[in-house]
Amino acid sequence: MLKHRGFPSRLPGTDYQFTVRRENKKGATPLVARERFADRRPADRRADAGFLQALWEHFGDEPFERGNLDAGRLSWLFGREVVPAEEPFDPESYEALLRIDIARARASFPEVFGAEGSA
Repeated sequence: MLKHRGFPSRLPGTDYQFTVRRENKKGATPLVARERFADRRPADRRADAGFLQALWEHFGDEPFERGNLDAGRLSWLFGREVVPAEEPFDPESYEALLRIDIARARASFPEVFGAEGSA
């Protein structure tokens, strides 16, 4: 499992986790697209925005390996702002390649990309 050095382990000042410390011996937790409802707590939305911002600052528009990124946090963005970067895609692989769908990410989280739409 690739460990993304320099990637924040959690949202600063909270317990919202962004990375895992060690590989699960039973295999990677599968990525699934989780439904985000309009009544989500503001703290959860901040965690999503913080995670997307960390992804953008660390990887930009380049494909990236899932590695030690937290499956739960990825699943809140998966299928929308974060999409597979390879076919076939294995949602249970630490080596799976992902990328940010920049258009969807800007539409969903304009605060991450700034007023002009650039990071």
